[in-house]
Amino acid sequence: MPELPGRTPAEILARLDALRAADLPVRGGRTMAYVYDSGLDGAEDLALAAQTRVAGVNGLDMTVFPSVVTLENEVTGRAARLLGGDARTAGVFTSGGTESCLLAVLTAREHARRTRGLREGAELLLPATAHAAFHKAAHLFGLTVVEVPVDPQTCEVRAEDMAAAITDRTALVVVSAPSYPHGVIDPVADVAAAAAARGVLCHVDACIGGWYLGHLRLAPDAPDLPPFDLSVPGVTSISADLHKYGYTPKGASVLLFRDAGLRRHGWFAQAGWPGYPVVNPTLQGTRSAAPLAGAWAVLEHIGTDGYVELARRVHAATVRLAEGITAVDGLRVLGRPRASLLAVASADPALDVFVLADEMRTAGWYLQPQPARGSSPANLHLTVTAAAAGEDRLRELLAELEKAAARARAAGPAVVDREVAAVAAALDPEALGEEEVALALAVAGVGEDGALPERTAPVLAVLQAMPPALAERLLPEVIGRLYRL
Repeated sequence: MPELPGRTPAEILARLDALRAADLPVRGGRTMAYVYDSGLDGAEDLALAAQTRVAGVNGLDMTVFPSVVTLENEVTGRAARLLGGDARTAGVFTSGGTESCLLAVLTAREHARRTRGLREGAELLLPATAHAAFHKAAHLFGLTVVEVPVDPQTCEVRAEDMAAAITDRTALVVVSAPSYPHGVIDPVADVAAAAAARGVLCHVDACIGGWYLGHLRLAPDAPDLPPFDLSVPGVTSISADLHKYGYTPKGASVLLFRDAGLRRHGWFAQAGWPGYPVVNPTLQGTRSAAPLAGAWAVLEHIGTDGYVELARRVHAATVRLAEGITAVDGLRVLGRPRASLLAVASADPALDVFVLADEMRTAGWYLQPQPARGSSPANLHLTVTAAAAGEDRLRELLAELEKAAARARAAGPAVVDREVAAVAAALDPEALGEEEVALALAVAGVGEDGALPERTAPVLAVLQAMPPALAERLLPEVIGRLYRL
């Protein structure tokens, strides 16, 4: 093994700064996916200080580090009060929305096994717009996904369609508040009632919307929002990320259950080995206390009134953006967005939204491309945060969007060769060898090093033309090429 000499702190930090220079900005509201910026001075410094205070604390054993229990009780308690909980409500702090969703599904599977004897063929009932994390959960925990199409106009699932799909094998029904692709809220109350009538658990995925919608409805001038939380009869669990509209550091989410008895189905305990007794309330064993402490500090600092004001600003900005985007020639907003997310599609065949995304990125904005699937056309996803809610920033975004749309229309759509698309459709994803994979990636414009071209519209167009199973076979190959080992 070659000798690796130590570096000075200055050299190490300089290296980090150099690496970060290639990343999208995480502050300022120009990256409209993945990151959440409150725009508040001091919040990030407070979170970092709180995280430093608990460096080295291991949440694996809460009897040794009781501070973890206190912080988690206060964080989940605050969430329960916001999201319709009562004295029975039980919660758990997780590493993010994906883990919260995974635990909701795992808990439902175990509940169905122990209370209904459902040990084989358990099903997970989802709207087509449910987050990919639920498909991951079904894959990991051996459930079969039953997917229900959404209304192509509203982008919401129909309650009667969900009710009709519930069977004796359904372990969990999922609805979104809001759905990530389009920012719409599913009919939670009607779906939850249908699930309860069949004795089935119902989970509300409010990972992106829980903290935002929960505070928005407390505003004096709050918009009319449908009920979506634990106060709704039939809702048995709800997930809400804090590192989204709680504006806390990454790695912070909560999963709330109707009661502690239900939560217990998702815990793992092991006393039958020669080591120490193990109890894991999450998928992790060792758990850093840093995300929990950082989240707790930010929640305490901003407080209810602060979050209500942030939510009001984001709501006003989202409404303003939706109106402004609709006024741009060739663009339209999909569905009936009720939260802080917008999906922008083209109303003009000459205007390709993937090309538009490239044009916006060259101008310093990141709008997340979403390929067409089912009834949802290709679109650009915008996550509106408080940092993007200022009037000057909104005017800047809308002005740049209009100019970029003109440039994208002049450039023309990204075109996929029909013969290539036909060949791709005929491929068997499971039978692809290394040579076929390399050829398919080359056709998609992906180099041997996994690097994507500077303009990604042609790659996205090819990806969109592929059957989902083929795209799912190739995407890990793209990511795998980025890593050397």
